[in-house]
Amino acid sequence: MNRRELIKAFAASASLTVAGRVWAAPATDARLLVVFLRGAYDAANVIVPVGSQFYYASRPTLAIARPDGGNPNAALSLDAGWGLHPALRDSIYPLWAKREVAFVPFAGTSDDLSRSHFETQDTIELGQAVGGSRDYRSGFMSRLATELTRVKPISFTDQLPLIFRGQAQVPNIGIASVSKPGVDDRQARLIKQMYTQGSLASSVSEGFRVRDDVYKSVSEEMTAANRGAVSPRGFELSARRIGRLMREQFNLGFVDVGGWDTHVNQGAATGYLADRLGELGRGLAGFSEEIGPAMWRDTVVVVISEFGRTFRENGDRGTDHGHGSVYWVMGGGINGGRIAGEQVQVAQATLFQNRDYPVLTDYKAFFAGLIQRVYGLQQANLERVFTGIKPKDLSLV
Repeated sequence: MNRRELIKAFAASASLTVAGRVWAAPATDARLLVVFLRGAYDAANVIVPVGSQFYYASRPTLAIARPDGGNPNAALSLDAGWGLHPALRDSIYPLWAKREVAFVPFAGTSDDLSRSHFETQDTIELGQAVGGSRDYRSGFMSRLATELTRVKPISFTDQLPLIFRGQAQVPNIGIASVSKPGVDDRQARLIKQMYTQGSLASSVSEGFRVRDDVYKSVSEEMTAANRGAVSPRGFELSARRIGRLMREQFNLGFVDVGGWDTHVNQGAATGYLADRLGELGRGLAGFSEEIGPAMWRDTVVVVISEFGRTFRENGDRGTDHGHGSVYWVMGGGINGGRIAGEQVQVAQATLFQNRDYPVLTDYKAFFAGLIQRVYGLQQANLERVFTGIKPKDLSLV
C-alpha cells in the first residue's frame, strides 16, 4: 500500500458515507449527558461571586458568606472571585479539586428575553433562532444524533422531550420522583379533631386552609415550570441507574430535574435551595462513580437551566425570573478546575436591564463549540445542528 492509499484508508475509518452523505464518527466511547434544571436555578447562589460587594448588598438574607475555613456555611473557594455553595462540599467540590468540573458564568439565551419558563425551555431544546417559524419536530439533540455514527441516544424522562424530537429514534424511560408533604391530609384531620372543642379550633382550621391555598398556588406554578421533570431527590436516587445504563448501553443522554423555581423562602447556606443542591450534587457524584473511572474519562456532563434568577432578592426572601445563568461541564477528561468563558465584574453597572446577569456566552455557540470538540464534527455537520451559529470554543475538552 502506497502513502496515498494509506491516507485514504485512514480517512475512511474516521467517517462513513451513506447515500452520498458523510457522517462523522464520534470519538471512541465518547458519552454526553445533558442535565436540564427546569424552573431556573439561582446560579448566583451556587457559583457565588464572593469578590463582589454588590452581591452582599443585594442579598441581605440570601447571600452565602465569603470563604472561611472555620465557617461550615461559608462558600468554598474556587478562585479569587468565585465560590461554591457549601451544600456541594462533599459531591462537586472534590471534582473541582481533581479538575473534573468547570463552570461557565453569564451563559444562556442571548436572543430569548421572555423570562418565561415555557418559551425559554422550548428555545433551548429546539436550538433554533427566535423570531422565525419554529419546527417543534426538531430538537437539537435529535439533530445531533442524526449527525453521528455509533450513537445510542436515550431520554431519562416519562415523555420524549422536545430536545429529542426529530428524525432520530430515541427511547425514553422515566425515573421515579420522590415527594411527600410534611403533613398529609390524614394527619391534618387528626390535628383538627384535637382542637374541635377548644378556642383554637377556628384558628387551626383557618391555618390549614391558608396552607392549602398557598401550597396549591405555589405548587401549580412549580409543577408547570417543571414540565414533569424528576425531583432533585428522585434524581439523586436514580442517578446511579442512569450511570449504569450509560456505561453499558447508551452514549447520548438527557434528563431533566425540576424544583428550581425559588420565588419564596429560598434559603441561603441552608434551606430549600441548599437541600435541592445537596440532592443534585450527590446524584451527579453518584453518576460519575457508577459509570466508572475509565469511562468517566470519556464522558461529558453538561448542567444547564432555562435562565437564572434576579440578582437582587425579592421581598419574600426569594428570587424571581432572570436572564443569564451558569452552566456546569463535568467529566474525567475535561479541562476543568476553572471558571471558563467571557466574564465581567459583578456590579450594578454590568447587570442586564439593572436586574439580571447578562448573557455573554450564548447556549447555541456554547453547545456547538463543545460538541465540535467532543465529536470532531466538521462545520457542515454543526450547521445542520445549529444553523448559522459560530461555535464558541472554551477549550473544555
